[in-house]
Formats: sequence, structure tokens, C-alpha cells
Amino acid sequence: MSVNKVILLGNVGRDPDVRYPSQGQIVATFPLATSDRGYTTSSGVQVPERTEWHNLVMWGRNADVAEKYIRKGSRLYVEGKLRTRNYEDKNKIKRYITEIVVDNFEMLGGGQRGNEAPQDGAQQPIQQPAQPAQQQPVQQQDNTTAEGDEIPF
Repeated sequence: MSVNKVILLGNVGRDPDVRYPSQGQIVATFPLATSDRGYTTSSGVQVPERTEWHNLVMWGRNADVAEKYIRKGSRLYVEGKLRTRNYEDKNKIKRYITEIVVDNFEMLGGGQRGNEAPQDGAQQPIQQPAQPAQQQPVQQQDNTTAEGDEIPF
């Protein structure tokens, strides 16, 4: 048995590049930045913040939602798998690229358009318990930490 699973929480680096490589298909590609906070060791050495950039690829319905709602600065929670492919550049040099093929994602608050939800229900809904008809509706849970960072659960 093997597992190829990636989970990322980060900020979109640029608006998605959307293409239609064959009739009926849509693909969106864009970078996602994740950062490790800087810190100071017990001996006083300062370690700076480190940002990693990840190439995301979305197909089908995910790509359609990305085209409509994801923008530079949007905050995303992403689940997918690693995929490495190769190609030949214009100088006939073989190049390799590693991408994350997105299976599921959730738009979070904090970006330029991160608080806007798709109208067609494409965003994963927040699960709420079933309610008896005579009770008042349960208000949506606040998914923030004490520091104000939104969490995806």
C-alpha cells in the first residue's frame, strides 16, 4: 500500500491561468505560498521566515470554481497529490516540474476575495447538526483561533 497525499494551507500567488486543452475540459494552474514563521533559537540565532511556493493544478469543476472565485491573495486549504512531469524547453533541454493536483479545496477568509462564497454551492459546506423544526436555527460556528487565523475545520 502507498499514499500520495498533500495538505496545504496558504495564499494564492497570482490569479489562476485557465486553459481549455481539449473540448469539454478545463484546467487552472496557479502558485500557492506557504510560510514557516521565523524564530530565535535559545542561543540567540535568528532564523528568518521561509516561504515555499507550490504549483497547483485543478481540473474540471474545481478549475471552473477557481476561474470564477480564486484571485491573488486568496487563502486556500488544499488537499491533493504530488505529480511530477517532464517536458522539453525551447532549447531542447529536458525539464522536470512537480505539481499538486488538487482533489479538494476550500476558500477561506483573509484574501482579497476570500470572504466571497461561490453562488453555485461549489465551496465545501460547513457541517451543521440536524435541527428539530421547533428550535431556532444554530448559528454558523466561528472558525477562528485566538490569533484571528481561520482554520479549515
